[in-house]
Amino acid sequence: MIPQRYLLITGTFLLSLQLYVTRTCISTAKDAVTHDLALSNEQWSWILASFAFGYALFATPGGAMADRLGGRKVLTTVVIAWSVFTALSAVAWNFASMMVIRFLFGASEAGAFPGMARVVYSWIPVSERGLVKGINFSGSRVGAALAMPGVAWLIKELGWHMAFLVLMVVGFAWAIFWWFWFRDEPEKKRGISKTELDFILKNRQDAGSAGAPTEPLRVGTMFASGNLWLMMLQYFASNFTFFFSLTWLYPYVKTKYNLGAVDAGFYAMIPLLGGAAGNIFAGGLVDWIYRRGHAALSRKLPAIIGFVLAAIGMVMSLEQATAAGAIFWLTLAIFGADMTLSPSWSFCIDIGGRHAGAVSGTMNMAGNLGSAIAALAFAYLPESARGNVAFFYTAAALSGAAIICWLISNPTRKILSQSNPFTIH
Repeated sequence: MIPQRYLLITGTFLLSLQLYVTRTCISTAKDAVTHDLALSNEQWSWILASFAFGYALFATPGGAMADRLGGRKVLTTVVIAWSVFTALSAVAWNFASMMVIRFLFGASEAGAFPGMARVVYSWIPVSERGLVKGINFSGSRVGAALAMPGVAWLIKELGWHMAFLVLMVVGFAWAIFWWFWFRDEPEKKRGISKTELDFILKNRQDAGSAGAPTEPLRVGTMFASGNLWLMMLQYFASNFTFFFSLTWLYPYVKTKYNLGAVDAGFYAMIPLLGGAAGNIFAGGLVDWIYRRGHAALSRKLPAIIGFVLAAIGMVMSLEQATAAGAIFWLTLAIFGADMTLSPSWSFCIDIGGRHAGAVSGTMNMAGNLGSAIAALAFAYLPESARGNVAFFYTAAALSGAAIICWLISNPTRKILSQSNPFTIH
């Protein structure tokens, strides 16, 4: 019999995949949307950023709700909500309406990854956590990669309005499945074997504490954590690099190298597939190092390697005369940036414990501020004869700063070993 946690991982992988198909489709539809709504490049950058601002603003509340209500209710609700706003994007009539809808779309997606983090805390043994987080995030990259040529084809066949409606229906289907299949605690899941249940309860974080009262997490306590601030800063840097691949990469390669829509989509999907590979590789590396007794190093080393690759890839991509050359180095950059995800989220679950949703959501908030600024920076930073040099060097510099954050972080120090007031739930 297939272990229930493997089916769980499949479900969250598909959620992550769909999350990024719906997130990326707006970038693929750029030409059609800007034409129909008469948008400038600067207005388009604000539409992209409005999603990230909405996501950032609601990341911590979304995580706190997952801690309090559980992943079943929260993930079902957020998928239904973002599916509705995906469809509403198709009826936007001007710049302001699209900006508001994309802000609300971002807000509705904000609880997804923190909700998954809380699910991982309850269901996944610590020794399997890195790979599971890597698989989850690889789904997002595969989804974004498929969206580049796939949504471009769908838009060509059906138009961008109808394509967005199709994506809404897919979201509703996942939400129905999740509500009827998933349970927040493995003890409540029908069909789980006694062997698997015993294995999960014995090897998950805080084993033996099931049923014990949860100590409230207070705002002052959470933001007094130097570890959390370090995670927020490095995740800002990671998202700054990665969000380029979701938003500006497709129009960038299409315009700079004079490519057709579908050809540009295939080129733009390659770095995202590189990101999927980076997630799985880093997730496996996290678990491999952890099982050899190096808990702190299992979080630090994959992330540091990733940021080194991200910095090199972003800088080297500027020197390429062909689309193939640029995509090679950008794939290395996104592979590296995505190597940082599994250790980042594993770190937040480590220090957050039963409050993994709120803690990881707060890190994700900072990351999406990086996303928002990246969307604006690509449009507003000055260009030279070599292209958007300032943007790519900024991304590389942020990766360098992130390496310092990881060198001084400590995943063995839990947040609730500290104290201060202001309960957040």
